[in-house]
Amino acid sequence: MVTVLAADDVLVDAAPAFVHPRAQVGAHLFVGRQGIFERGGAVHGYEFLYRAGRQHTLRVDQWTAQAQDRATLRVLQATFGPSGVRSVASDALVFVNFTRSFLVGDLPIPPEPDRLVMEVVESVRADDAVLAGLVRLRNRGFRIAIDDFVGLTHQIAMLPYADYVKVDRRDLFQRGPELVELAASHGATLVAERIETRGELDWCQELGFDLFQGFYLETTQVLNRTPVPSQRSERPVLRALDALRPRLPQSVPAAS
Repeated sequence: MVTVLAADDVLVDAAPAFVHPRAQVGAHLFVGRQGIFERGGAVHGYEFLYRAGRQHTLRVDQWTAQAQDRATLRVLQATFGPSGVRSVASDALVFVNFTRSFLVGDLPIPPEPDRLVMEVVESVRADDAVLAGLVRLRNRGFRIAIDDFVGLTHQIAMLPYADYVKVDRRDLFQRGPELVELAASHGATLVAERIETRGELDWCQELGFDLFQGFYLETTQVLNRTPVPSQRSERPVLRALDALRPRLPQSVPAAS
């Protein structure tokens, strides 16, 4: 059973795990987290999402490629940063949206293949470089998920490399069971997204989905991942400042 975590874990200083200058982290670092649940209700994993503040939801998928890259770097730094991934995900899998730059090797990925599931966002086109990148990543042990699967040609081309396929229940209403059959055609684990009612959950279970995500099961929690130095790291600074303070001369005892 995966441990349920508090909604506001805060970083303490430790050896850094994943830090990248292009993340451009400012004074505060936030990340959204939403559970992905199995049929019996156990937590299978968490999806981590870019957030600019506690209540700030943004359409990252509409940003430029460079801005989306930066958003992913911030999510990775918030999740795999100095405190370690267990502080935000316990022993569950970590699902993060990835852009083309990461898949083709232009940007680094945390060396955590046993924890990280790489969600390929809908804007990524399955050209030769991307497909070769998926092969390399799977050979390194990373799991691949296709996000927002609607049966586009480039998504179908990635199905042989997918461990998970995520389908928005709104697309299910439009496309029906045929979309489920296509998503499952290469044996991937199916994830139903945006589940908002009990009826939608029951329907997706009947269609054969294995995992479920949405507000009906858990709202997105915004975590404050701003680094906070510990007292231990402050002590050398305090000692250095103390050494600079002027000292009063010691009184000389009177001669007897």
